[in-house]
Amino acid sequence: MIGVILSGSPFSVYDKEAFKIDLDVIRGKYPILGICYGAQFMSYALGGSVEPAGTREYGRANLASFDASNPLFKGFEEHSQVWMSHGDTITRLPEGFKVIASTDKVENAAYQAEGEPLWGVQFHPEVYHSVQGMLLLKNFVVDICGSRQDWSAASFVDSTVAELKAQLGKDRVILGLSGGVDSSVAAVLLNRAIGKNLTCIFVDHGMLRKNEFKNVLHDYEGLELNVIGVDASEKFFKNLEGVTDPEQKRKIIGRDFVEVFDAEARKITDARWLAQGTIYPDRIESLNITGKTIKSHHNVGGLPEEMHLQFCEPLKWLFKDEVRRVGRQMGMPEHLVSRHPFPGPGLAVRILGDITPEKVRVLQDADDIFIQGLRDWGLYDQVWQAGVILLPVKSVGVMGDERTYERAVALRAVTSTDAMTADWAHLPYDFMAKVSNDIINKVKGVNRVCYDISSKPPSTIEWE
Repeated sequence: MIGVILSGSPFSVYDKEAFKIDLDVIRGKYPILGICYGAQFMSYALGGSVEPAGTREYGRANLASFDASNPLFKGFEEHSQVWMSHGDTITRLPEGFKVIASTDKVENAAYQAEGEPLWGVQFHPEVYHSVQGMLLLKNFVVDICGSRQDWSAASFVDSTVAELKAQLGKDRVILGLSGGVDSSVAAVLLNRAIGKNLTCIFVDHGMLRKNEFKNVLHDYEGLELNVIGVDASEKFFKNLEGVTDPEQKRKIIGRDFVEVFDAEARKITDARWLAQGTIYPDRIESLNITGKTIKSHHNVGGLPEEMHLQFCEPLKWLFKDEVRRVGRQMGMPEHLVSRHPFPGPGLAVRILGDITPEKVRVLQDADDIFIQGLRDWGLYDQVWQAGVILLPVKSVGVMGDERTYERAVALRAVTSTDAMTADWAHLPYDFMAKVSNDIINKVKGVNRVCYDISSKPPSTIEWE
Protein backbone atom coordinates (compact mmCIF):
# COMPACT_ATOMS: atom_id res chain seq x y z
CA MET A 1 0.00 0.00 0.00
CA ILE A 2 1.30 3.46 -0.91
CA GLY A 3 -1.52 5.76 0.24
CA VAL A 4 -5.05 5.93 1.65
CA ILE A 5 -8.17 7.67 0.33
CA LEU A 6 -11.11 7.98 2.72
CA SER A 7 -14.20 8.22 0.52
CA GLY A 8 -17.55 9.96 0.67
CA SER A 9 -20.54 8.42 2.44
CA PRO A 10 -24.31 8.91 2.78
CA PHE A 11 -23.83 9.28 6.55
CA SER A 12 -23.15 12.22 8.85
CA VAL A 13 -20.19 11.85 11.19
CA TYR A 14 -22.75 11.94 14.02
CA ASP A 15 -24.75 8.93 12.80
CA LYS A 16 -24.34 5.83 14.92
CA GLU A 17 -23.91 3.73 11.76
CA ALA A 18 -21.30 6.06 10.23
CA PHE A 19 -18.04 4.51 9.04
CA LYS A 20 -15.22 5.09 11.49
CA ILE A 21 -11.61 3.95 11.57
CA ASP A 22 -8.70 4.39 13.94
CA LEU A 23 -6.65 7.05 12.16
CA ASP A 24 -3.58 6.14 14.23
CA VAL A 25 -3.33 2.94 12.18
CA ILE A 26 -2.58 4.89 8.99
CA ARG A 27 -1.59 8.40 10.05
CA GLY A 28 2.13 8.97 9.75
CA LYS A 29 2.56 5.75 7.76
CA TYR A 30 0.90 6.70 4.46
CA PRO A 31 -0.26 9.85 2.69
CA ILE A 32 -4.00 10.31 3.35
CA LEU A 33 -6.69 12.09 1.32
CA GLY A 34 -10.19 12.47 2.75
CA ILE A 35 -13.02 13.20 0.30
CA CYS A 36 -16.31 14.77 1.48
CA TYR A 37 -17.34 12.52 4.42
CA GLY A 38 -13.72 11.36 4.64
CA ALA A 39 -12.57 14.97 5.09
CA GLN A 40 -15.31 15.64 7.64
CA PHE A 41 -14.52 12.47 9.58
CA MET A 42 -10.80 13.27 9.84
CA SER A 43 -11.51 16.81 10.97
CA TYR A 44 -14.08 15.64 13.54
CA ALA A 45 -11.95 12.73 14.82
CA LEU A 46 -8.87 14.92 15.26
CA GLY A 47 -10.58 17.70 17.22
CA GLY A 48 -12.30 19.91 14.66
CA SER A 49 -16.01 20.71 14.36
CA VAL A 50 -18.52 19.47 11.81
CA GLU A 51 -22.03 20.92 11.81
CA PRO A 52 -25.14 20.85 9.59
CA ALA A 53 -24.77 23.41 6.83
CA GLY A 54 -27.24 26.28 6.75
CA THR A 55 -27.93 25.37 3.13
CA ARG A 56 -27.20 21.93 1.72
CA GLU A 57 -24.84 22.20 -1.24
CA TYR A 58 -25.33 19.93 -4.24
CA GLY A 59 -23.88 20.51 -7.68
CA ARG A 60 -21.47 23.05 -9.14
CA ALA A 61 -19.23 25.30 -7.09
CA ASN A 62 -16.05 27.19 -7.91
CA LEU A 63 -12.85 27.50 -5.92
CA ALA A 64 -12.75 31.17 -4.99
CA SER A 65 -9.23 30.70 -3.66
CA PHE A 66 -6.67 27.92 -3.28
CA ASP A 67 -3.01 27.53 -2.32
CA ALA A 68 -1.29 27.12 -5.68
CA SER A 69 1.95 26.14 -3.91
CA ASN A 70 0.33 23.12 -2.25
CA PRO A 71 1.22 19.88 -4.06
CA LEU A 72 -2.45 18.81 -4.07
CA PHE A 73 -3.34 21.79 -6.30
CA LYS A 74 -0.31 21.67 -8.59
CA GLY A 75 -1.32 22.92 -12.05
CA PHE A 76 -4.79 24.11 -11.01
CA GLU A 77 -6.40 27.01 -12.84
CA GLU A 78 -8.15 29.87 -11.06
CA HIS A 79 -11.86 29.50 -10.20
CA SER A 80 -11.79 25.81 -11.03
CA GLN A 81 -15.25 24.19 -11.00
CA VAL A 82 -15.79 21.45 -8.41
CA TRP A 83 -18.81 19.29 -7.52
CA MET A 84 -20.34 19.39 -4.06
CA SER A 85 -22.71 16.90 -2.42
CA HIS A 86 -23.03 17.44 1.32
CA GLY A 87 -25.42 18.46 4.07
CA ASP A 88 -22.81 18.92 6.83
CA THR A 89 -19.82 21.25 6.67
CA ILE A 90 -16.52 21.64 8.52
CA THR A 91 -16.87 24.73 10.72
CA ARG A 92 -13.54 24.48 12.58
CA LEU A 93 -10.34 22.65 11.66
CA PRO A 94 -8.27 20.71 14.21
CA GLU A 95 -5.27 22.44 15.76
CA GLY A 96 -2.29 22.40 13.42
CA PHE A 97 -4.44 22.22 10.26
CA LYS A 98 -4.66 24.94 7.60
CA VAL A 99 -7.19 25.89 4.92
CA ILE A 100 -5.81 25.42 1.40
CA ALA A 101 -8.98 26.10 -0.66
CA SER A 102 -12.36 27.81 -0.26
CA THR A 103 -15.50 28.45 -2.28
CA ASP A 104 -17.79 31.43 -1.81
CA LYS A 105 -20.00 29.28 0.48
CA VAL A 106 -17.55 26.80 2.03
CA GLU A 107 -14.52 28.24 3.82
CA ASN A 108 -12.90 24.88 4.57
CA ALA A 109 -13.28 23.41 1.08
CA ALA A 110 -9.83 21.82 1.39
CA TYR A 111 -7.25 21.54 4.17
CA GLN A 112 -3.91 20.02 5.08
CA ALA A 113 -2.34 19.04 8.37
CA GLU A 114 0.74 21.23 8.62
CA GLY A 115 3.98 19.33 8.22
CA GLU A 116 2.46 15.98 7.24
CA PRO A 117 0.89 14.39 4.13
CA LEU A 118 -2.73 14.49 5.27
CA TRP A 119 -5.35 16.34 3.18
CA GLY A 120 -9.11 16.69 3.11
CA VAL A 121 -11.38 18.09 0.39
CA GLN A 122 -15.08 18.81 0.87
CA PHE A 123 -15.85 18.42 -2.85
CA HIS A 124 -15.72 15.28 -5.01
CA PRO A 125 -12.64 15.33 -7.28
CA GLU A 126 -13.41 11.86 -8.62
CA VAL A 127 -16.46 12.94 -10.64
CA TYR A 128 -16.60 14.32 -14.16
CA HIS A 129 -18.03 17.70 -13.18
CA SER A 130 -15.08 18.56 -10.96
CA VAL A 131 -13.24 19.91 -13.99
CA GLN A 132 -9.71 19.46 -12.63
CA GLY A 133 -10.60 16.66 -10.25
CA MET A 134 -8.55 14.08 -12.14
CA LEU A 135 -5.54 16.41 -11.88
CA LEU A 136 -6.00 16.62 -8.11
CA LEU A 137 -6.20 12.83 -7.85
CA LYS A 138 -3.16 12.46 -10.11
CA ASN A 139 -1.26 14.90 -7.91
CA PHE A 140 -2.10 12.78 -4.89
CA VAL A 141 -1.83 9.27 -6.32
CA VAL A 142 1.16 9.78 -8.63
CA ASP A 143 3.19 12.72 -7.32
CA ILE A 144 2.54 12.32 -3.60
CA CYS A 145 2.02 8.56 -3.24
CA GLY A 146 4.33 7.48 -6.07
CA SER A 147 1.95 5.32 -8.14
CA ARG A 148 3.41 3.98 -11.39
CA GLN A 149 0.19 4.70 -13.34
CA ASP A 150 0.59 1.67 -15.62
CA TRP A 151 -3.11 0.67 -16.13
CA SER A 152 -4.36 0.65 -19.70
CA ALA A 153 -7.25 -0.92 -21.59
CA ALA A 154 -4.78 -3.17 -23.42
CA SER A 155 -3.16 -4.38 -20.20
CA PHE A 156 -6.60 -4.93 -18.66
CA VAL A 157 -7.72 -7.08 -21.59
CA ASP A 158 -4.55 -9.18 -21.53
CA SER A 159 -4.51 -9.67 -17.77
CA THR A 160 -8.27 -10.29 -17.47
CA VAL A 161 -8.38 -12.86 -20.29
CA ALA A 162 -5.44 -14.66 -18.68
CA GLU A 163 -7.13 -14.54 -15.26
CA LEU A 164 -10.41 -15.83 -16.71
CA LYS A 165 -8.64 -18.73 -18.40
CA ALA A 166 -6.98 -19.66 -15.12
CA GLN A 167 -10.16 -19.17 -13.08
CA LEU A 168 -12.60 -20.96 -15.40
CA GLY A 169 -10.46 -23.56 -17.10
CA LYS A 170 -12.73 -25.71 -19.26
CA ASP A 171 -15.84 -25.02 -17.17
CA ARG A 172 -19.06 -23.96 -18.85
CA VAL A 173 -20.21 -20.40 -18.05
CA ILE A 174 -23.62 -18.74 -18.36
CA LEU A 175 -23.89 -14.99 -18.88
CA GLY A 176 -27.02 -12.87 -18.61
CA LEU A 177 -26.88 -10.39 -21.50
CA SER A 178 -28.89 -7.17 -21.39
CA GLY A 179 -27.91 -5.62 -24.70
CA GLY A 180 -25.98 -2.88 -22.94
CA VAL A 181 -22.31 -1.99 -23.05
CA ASP A 182 -21.34 -3.69 -19.78
CA SER A 183 -22.72 -7.17 -20.42
CA SER A 184 -21.63 -7.04 -24.07
CA VAL A 185 -18.03 -6.20 -23.16
CA ALA A 186 -18.06 -8.88 -20.45
CA ALA A 187 -19.32 -11.40 -23.03
CA VAL A 188 -16.58 -10.57 -25.53
CA LEU A 189 -13.92 -10.83 -22.81
CA LEU A 190 -15.23 -14.23 -21.75
CA ASN A 191 -15.54 -15.35 -25.36
CA ARG A 192 -11.85 -14.57 -25.84
CA ALA A 193 -11.00 -16.60 -22.78
CA ILE A 194 -13.24 -19.68 -23.09
CA GLY A 195 -14.93 -19.49 -26.51
CA LYS A 196 -17.92 -21.80 -26.96
CA ASN A 197 -17.89 -22.75 -23.28
CA LEU A 198 -19.77 -19.47 -22.80
CA THR A 199 -23.55 -19.48 -23.25
CA CYS A 200 -25.33 -16.12 -23.16
CA ILE A 201 -29.01 -15.70 -22.30
CA PHE A 202 -30.85 -12.54 -23.39
CA VAL A 203 -34.26 -12.12 -21.71
CA ASP A 204 -36.88 -9.81 -23.21
CA HIS A 205 -39.08 -8.60 -20.35
CA GLY A 206 -41.25 -6.60 -22.73
CA MET A 207 -39.92 -3.22 -21.64
CA LEU A 208 -36.93 -2.88 -23.94
CA ARG A 209 -36.65 -0.07 -26.45
CA LYS A 210 -38.51 -0.28 -29.74
CA ASN A 211 -37.25 -3.27 -31.83
CA GLU A 212 -34.37 -3.71 -29.37
CA PHE A 213 -34.74 -7.47 -28.88
CA LYS A 214 -34.36 -8.18 -32.60
CA ASN A 215 -31.60 -5.62 -33.17
CA VAL A 216 -29.48 -6.74 -30.22
CA LEU A 217 -29.66 -10.41 -31.17
CA HIS A 218 -28.46 -9.43 -34.64
CA ASP A 219 -25.49 -7.54 -33.13
CA TYR A 220 -24.54 -10.55 -31.02
CA GLU A 221 -24.58 -12.82 -34.05
CA GLY A 222 -22.02 -10.48 -35.60
CA LEU A 223 -19.80 -10.92 -32.53
CA GLU A 224 -20.08 -14.71 -32.91
CA LEU A 225 -21.48 -15.09 -29.41
CA ASN A 226 -23.49 -18.15 -28.44
CA VAL A 227 -26.78 -16.46 -27.47
CA ILE A 228 -30.22 -17.76 -26.48
CA GLY A 229 -33.03 -15.20 -26.82
CA VAL A 230 -36.09 -15.59 -24.57
CA ASP A 231 -39.34 -13.59 -24.97
CA ALA A 232 -40.88 -13.58 -21.48
CA SER A 233 -42.82 -10.33 -21.75
CA GLU A 234 -46.18 -11.89 -20.91
CA LYS A 235 -44.93 -13.11 -17.53
CA PHE A 236 -43.44 -9.73 -16.60
CA PHE A 237 -46.54 -7.74 -17.58
CA LYS A 238 -48.77 -10.06 -15.58
CA ASN A 239 -46.69 -9.79 -12.40
CA LEU A 240 -46.31 -6.01 -12.70
CA GLU A 241 -50.03 -5.39 -13.10
CA GLY A 242 -51.18 -2.67 -10.70
CA VAL A 243 -47.74 -2.14 -9.12
CA THR A 244 -46.75 1.52 -8.73
CA ASP A 245 -43.91 1.59 -6.16
CA PRO A 246 -40.55 2.04 -7.95
CA GLU A 247 -38.55 -0.25 -5.68
CA GLN A 248 -41.21 -2.95 -5.85
CA LYS A 249 -41.19 -2.77 -9.64
CA ARG A 250 -37.43 -3.25 -9.67
CA LYS A 251 -37.67 -6.21 -7.29
CA ILE A 252 -40.44 -7.92 -9.27
CA ILE A 253 -38.48 -7.54 -12.49
CA GLY A 254 -35.35 -8.80 -10.75
CA ARG A 255 -37.22 -11.80 -9.34
CA ASP A 256 -38.90 -12.66 -12.64
CA PHE A 257 -35.62 -12.24 -14.49
CA VAL A 258 -34.03 -14.75 -12.12
CA GLU A 259 -36.90 -17.20 -12.63
CA VAL A 260 -36.76 -16.98 -16.43
CA PHE A 261 -32.99 -17.06 -16.45
CA ASP A 262 -33.03 -20.00 -14.02
CA ALA A 263 -35.35 -22.00 -16.27
CA GLU A 264 -33.09 -21.51 -19.29
CA ALA A 265 -29.86 -21.98 -17.35
CA ARG A 266 -31.02 -25.33 -15.94
CA LYS A 267 -31.10 -26.66 -19.48
CA ILE A 268 -27.30 -26.25 -19.48
CA THR A 269 -26.70 -29.02 -16.98
CA ASP A 270 -22.92 -28.81 -16.81
CA ALA A 271 -22.65 -25.07 -16.14
CA ARG A 272 -20.60 -24.10 -13.10
CA TRP A 273 -20.35 -20.30 -13.33
CA LEU A 274 -22.68 -17.32 -13.66
CA ALA A 275 -21.05 -14.31 -15.31
CA GLN A 276 -22.48 -10.78 -15.12
CA GLY A 277 -21.60 -7.39 -16.53
CA THR A 278 -21.69 -5.75 -13.09
CA ILE A 279 -19.60 -2.58 -12.91
CA TYR A 280 -18.49 -0.56 -9.91
CA PRO A 281 -21.34 2.03 -9.86
CA ASP A 282 -23.88 -0.83 -9.87
CA ARG A 283 -22.30 -2.20 -6.74
CA ILE A 284 -22.07 1.18 -5.00
CA GLU A 285 -25.70 2.14 -5.63
CA SER A 286 -26.98 -1.32 -4.68
CA LEU A 287 -25.25 -1.42 -1.31
CA ASN A 288 -27.70 -1.78 1.56
CA ILE A 289 -25.91 -0.40 4.58
CA THR A 290 -28.41 0.16 7.39
CA GLY A 291 -31.11 0.97 4.86
CA LYS A 292 -29.06 3.36 2.69
CA THR A 293 -29.79 1.65 -0.65
CA ILE A 294 -30.10 4.10 -3.57
CA LYS A 295 -31.79 1.53 -5.81
CA SER A 296 -31.96 -2.21 -6.38
CA HIS A 297 -30.12 -3.41 -9.47
CA HIS A 298 -31.08 -6.77 -10.96
CA ASN A 299 -27.50 -7.26 -12.12
CA VAL A 300 -26.30 -7.29 -8.50
CA GLY A 301 -27.43 -10.42 -6.72
CA GLY A 302 -27.65 -14.12 -7.30
CA LEU A 303 -29.63 -17.03 -8.64
CA PRO A 304 -31.28 -19.62 -6.42
CA GLU A 305 -28.76 -21.33 -4.17
CA GLU A 306 -29.72 -24.78 -5.45
CA MET A 307 -28.17 -23.94 -8.83
CA HIS A 308 -24.75 -24.01 -7.13
CA LEU A 309 -23.23 -21.51 -9.59
CA GLN A 310 -20.18 -19.44 -8.73
CA PHE A 311 -20.03 -15.76 -9.69
CA CYS A 312 -17.71 -14.30 -12.31
CA GLU A 313 -17.74 -10.50 -12.69
CA PRO A 314 -14.78 -9.42 -14.85
CA LEU A 315 -15.76 -5.71 -14.90
CA LYS A 316 -16.70 -5.23 -11.25
CA TRP A 317 -13.96 -2.65 -10.51
CA LEU A 318 -14.47 -0.56 -13.67
CA PHE A 319 -16.49 2.56 -14.39
CA LYS A 320 -18.49 2.92 -17.61
CA ASP A 321 -15.90 5.03 -19.43
CA GLU A 322 -13.26 2.38 -18.68
CA VAL A 323 -15.58 -0.38 -19.92
CA ARG A 324 -15.95 1.49 -23.20
CA ARG A 325 -12.18 1.80 -23.54
CA VAL A 326 -11.90 -1.96 -23.05
CA GLY A 327 -14.57 -2.60 -25.69
CA ARG A 328 -12.78 -0.40 -28.21
CA GLN A 329 -9.49 -2.10 -27.40
CA MET A 330 -11.09 -5.43 -28.36
CA GLY A 331 -12.37 -4.00 -31.65
CA MET A 332 -16.08 -4.09 -30.85
CA PRO A 333 -18.41 -2.11 -33.16
CA GLU A 334 -18.61 1.53 -32.15
CA HIS A 335 -22.42 1.59 -32.04
CA LEU A 336 -22.27 -1.05 -29.30
CA VAL A 337 -19.41 0.52 -27.37
CA SER A 338 -20.84 4.05 -27.42
CA ARG A 339 -24.39 2.99 -26.64
CA HIS A 340 -26.03 4.94 -23.83
CA PRO A 341 -26.61 3.18 -20.51
CA PHE A 342 -30.10 1.71 -20.16
CA PRO A 343 -31.65 0.53 -16.88
CA GLY A 344 -31.95 -3.21 -16.30
CA PRO A 345 -35.70 -2.93 -15.60
CA GLY A 346 -35.99 -1.03 -18.88
CA LEU A 347 -38.89 1.28 -19.53
CA ALA A 348 -40.64 0.04 -16.37
CA VAL A 349 -38.69 2.64 -14.36
CA ARG A 350 -39.45 5.33 -16.94
CA ILE A 351 -43.19 4.85 -16.55
CA LEU A 352 -44.30 6.53 -13.36
CA GLY A 353 -47.12 4.49 -11.92
CA ASP A 354 -48.42 1.10 -13.03
CA ILE A 355 -47.19 -0.73 -16.13
CA THR A 356 -49.38 -1.73 -19.07
CA PRO A 357 -48.49 -2.87 -22.60
CA GLU A 358 -50.20 0.26 -23.97
CA LYS A 359 -48.09 2.59 -21.81
CA VAL A 360 -44.97 0.75 -22.93
CA ARG A 361 -46.05 1.16 -26.56
CA VAL A 362 -46.51 4.92 -26.10
CA LEU A 363 -43.14 5.27 -24.38
CA GLN A 364 -41.31 3.13 -26.94
CA ASP A 365 -42.60 5.31 -29.76
CA ALA A 366 -41.70 8.57 -28.01
CA ASP A 367 -38.30 7.26 -26.94
CA ASP A 368 -37.50 6.07 -30.46
CA ILE A 369 -38.15 9.56 -31.85
CA PHE A 370 -35.96 11.19 -29.20
CA ILE A 371 -33.01 8.79 -29.54
CA GLN A 372 -33.11 8.74 -33.34
CA GLY A 373 -33.29 12.52 -33.30
CA LEU A 374 -30.13 12.70 -31.21
CA ARG A 375 -28.40 10.49 -33.76
CA ASP A 376 -29.70 12.44 -36.78
CA TRP A 377 -28.58 15.77 -35.29
CA GLY A 378 -25.12 14.46 -34.34
CA LEU A 379 -25.86 14.88 -30.62
CA TYR A 380 -25.96 11.25 -29.47
CA ASP A 381 -22.27 10.97 -28.62
CA GLN A 382 -22.33 14.30 -26.76
CA VAL A 383 -24.84 12.86 -24.28
CA TRP A 384 -24.12 10.26 -21.62
CA GLN A 385 -27.67 8.97 -21.29
CA ALA A 386 -31.04 9.95 -22.68
CA GLY A 387 -34.62 8.74 -22.59
CA VAL A 388 -38.25 9.66 -22.21
CA ILE A 389 -40.31 9.39 -19.03
CA LEU A 390 -44.05 8.78 -19.18
CA LEU A 391 -45.67 10.92 -16.51
CA PRO A 392 -48.73 9.82 -14.48
CA VAL A 393 -50.70 12.92 -15.50
CA LYS A 394 -52.79 14.07 -18.39
CA SER A 395 -53.06 17.60 -19.74
CA VAL A 396 -55.42 19.56 -21.93
CA GLY A 397 -54.38 20.25 -25.51
CA VAL A 398 -55.79 21.26 -28.86
CA MET A 399 -55.41 19.16 -32.01
CA GLY A 400 -57.35 19.75 -35.19
CA ASP A 401 -59.44 22.42 -33.47
CA GLU A 402 -60.56 19.84 -30.94
CA ARG A 403 -59.85 19.61 -27.22
CA THR A 404 -57.60 16.73 -26.17
CA TYR A 405 -56.84 15.31 -22.76
CA GLU A 406 -53.77 13.11 -23.14
CA ARG A 407 -50.49 12.11 -21.56
CA ALA A 408 -47.43 14.23 -20.85
CA VAL A 409 -43.85 12.98 -21.26
CA ALA A 410 -40.56 14.35 -19.99
CA LEU A 411 -37.31 14.16 -21.94
CA ARG A 412 -34.14 13.42 -19.96
CA ALA A 413 -30.62 13.86 -21.34
CA VAL A 414 -27.51 14.18 -19.18
CA THR A 415 -23.76 14.57 -19.51
CA SER A 416 -21.40 12.46 -17.39
CA THR A 417 -18.53 9.98 -17.61
CA ASP A 418 -19.29 7.57 -14.77
CA ALA A 419 -22.95 8.11 -13.76
CA MET A 420 -21.93 8.94 -10.21
CA THR A 421 -22.71 12.58 -11.02
CA ALA A 422 -24.49 14.03 -14.01
CA ASP A 423 -25.67 17.37 -15.36
CA TRP A 424 -28.52 18.07 -17.76
CA ALA A 425 -27.48 18.33 -21.40
CA HIS A 426 -27.86 21.78 -22.95
CA LEU A 427 -29.44 20.60 -26.19
CA PRO A 428 -30.15 23.10 -29.01
CA TYR A 429 -33.57 24.76 -28.90
CA ASP A 430 -34.22 23.94 -32.56
CA PHE A 431 -33.61 20.26 -31.84
CA MET A 432 -35.88 20.31 -28.80
CA ALA A 433 -38.64 22.00 -30.79
CA LYS A 434 -38.36 19.41 -33.59
CA VAL A 435 -38.41 16.43 -31.20
CA SER A 436 -41.33 17.84 -29.20
CA ASN A 437 -43.31 18.47 -32.37
CA ASP A 438 -42.57 14.98 -33.77
CA ILE A 439 -43.56 13.22 -30.53
CA ILE A 440 -46.86 15.10 -30.22
CA ASN A 441 -47.71 14.62 -33.91
CA LYS A 442 -46.63 10.99 -34.26
CA VAL A 443 -47.22 9.33 -30.88
CA LYS A 444 -50.90 8.68 -30.28
CA GLY A 445 -51.83 9.54 -26.71
CA VAL A 446 -49.24 12.31 -26.03
CA ASN A 447 -49.97 16.03 -26.24
CA ARG A 448 -47.31 17.64 -24.05
CA VAL A 449 -43.48 17.37 -23.82
CA CYS A 450 -41.29 18.69 -20.97
CA TYR A 451 -37.51 18.69 -20.40
CA ASP A 452 -35.83 17.69 -17.12
CA ILE A 453 -33.04 20.11 -16.09
CA SER A 454 -32.08 18.46 -12.77
CA SER A 455 -28.52 17.42 -11.94
CA LYS A 456 -27.32 14.34 -10.04
CA PRO A 457 -27.11 14.97 -7.15
CA PRO A 458 -29.61 15.88 -5.82
CA SER A 459 -31.71 14.05 -8.42
CA THR A 460 -30.88 10.68 -9.97
CA ILE A 461 -30.52 10.12 -13.70
CA GLU A 462 -33.55 7.86 -13.84
CA TRP A 463 -36.79 9.08 -12.26
CA GLU A 464 -37.33 5.74 -10.51
